[in-house]
Amino acid sequence: MTFPTVNGSNLLREKLTLPRDFGGKYNLIFIAFQQWHQEEVNSWIPLAESAEAQFPELVYYELPTIRALNAFSKFFINEGMRAGIPNPKSRERTITLYLEKDDFRAALGLEDEEHIFALLFDREGNELWRARGPHSQSSEDDLLEVLSRLTQ
Repeated sequence: MTFPTVNGSNLLREKLTLPRDFGGKYNLIFIAFQQWHQEEVNSWIPLAESAEAQFPELVYYELPTIRALNAFSKFFINEGMRAGIPNPKSRERTITLYLEKDDFRAALGLEDEEHIFALLFDREGNELWRARGPHSQSSEDDLLEVLSRLTQ
């Protein structure tokens, strides 16, 4: 799978085009579709932070993915998320996507919105690894093995 070209803004209000603006040679992406998915994303954050420290070429991102909305609704949601995330680094790596979710999911082969997806892409947007749902030891082991192999 290849990451489709999409536009979004991070919580620092910077406009980004992905995958062009991915910051790492390798990019770990957490795609969430529902507000309650934040718990599943949070279960991955300790691993994402330690993996960034272990693999300097890695950057991780959170991509809240929401159906296309009007400008007022986007502003309301974005400012609510900004208020809940005071850390500038977390704001920088949280990129909200407002788009046709069915098309986005189809482009990435994401079968549903019941759980988050954790995906690893290279700078060009080529998929290198994927998992679904909250962190598990087996998913962690698989990801670290892939990253070790890629960075040797």
